[in-house]
Amino acid sequence: MANYTAADVKALRERSGAGMMDCKNALDEANGDGDKAMEVLRLKGLKGVTKREGRTTSNGLIVARVVGGTGYLIELACETDFVAKAEKFVALSESIADAISAAGAKDLEAALAANLGGKSVADAINDEAAIMGEKVELRRVATVEGAKVDAYLHRTSKDLPPQVGVLVAYSGNDDETAHDVAVHIAAFSPAHLTRDDVDADVVATERRIAEETARNEGKPEAALSKIVEGRVTGFFKENVLLEQDFAKDNKLSVAKVLENAGLEVAAFVRFRVGA
Repeated sequence: MANYTAADVKALRERSGAGMMDCKNALDEANGDGDKAMEVLRLKGLKGVTKREGRTTSNGLIVARVVGGTGYLIELACETDFVAKAEKFVALSESIADAISAAGAKDLEAALAANLGGKSVADAINDEAAIMGEKVELRRVATVEGAKVDAYLHRTSKDLPPQVGVLVAYSGNDDETAHDVAVHIAAFSPAHLTRDDVDADVVATERRIAEETARNEGKPEAALSKIVEGRVTGFFKENVLLEQDFAKDNKLSVAKVLENAGLEVAAFVRFRVGA
């Protein structure tokens, strides 16, 4: 007869982030000792590192840190939503974000090498992944810099940690409006700040497609130029932050809202888990 209870299994699951059967088997092997069961999970997990390499990490969470005029956005990925919302995984993501921002790491390579409790972030992830029994990876790290930085994290489900994260670097004193712009970015996912940031080849392709479509629709030759420019403008309105209609007042562009608030956005970044 097992010398542990359902409460012990639950406690080990919350502590380790591992699955129920893995926890039960570990407790069986450890004769009900929770600490020894953690060791069992770690050892078995380390043996499975190679097997996990090819797995897909389509779940996870987004974490943000703002230190002075620098913002850090981090995506920590895992295989299942069960692990994504586990306390152990959430705590790991927070400690990683702290380590990355403390080190001033501005790319993935530097982030993985940052110190976390005497080991690298990469090693810390591998150790925790061994216990959780899933592939866990630091998928992306991005930074923005400006006079000020606003961070916004959005939960797409109340049962999950934040799945969307935004950083906005800006100058000006209307912090409330700056935050509203961050929320707007989360909802409307612009790809660029200004139309000048869009690659010229992309614009040329959009213009060519617009012209071919208009001709196929039988539009008169004399009107083609105006129609094409209108459709290219529509492309910019969809993909460029400053040209989008503002979420809270679609009669105003984001550019106009910023102007009215005395704000200037220097840069932004948006992550969505798995995207």
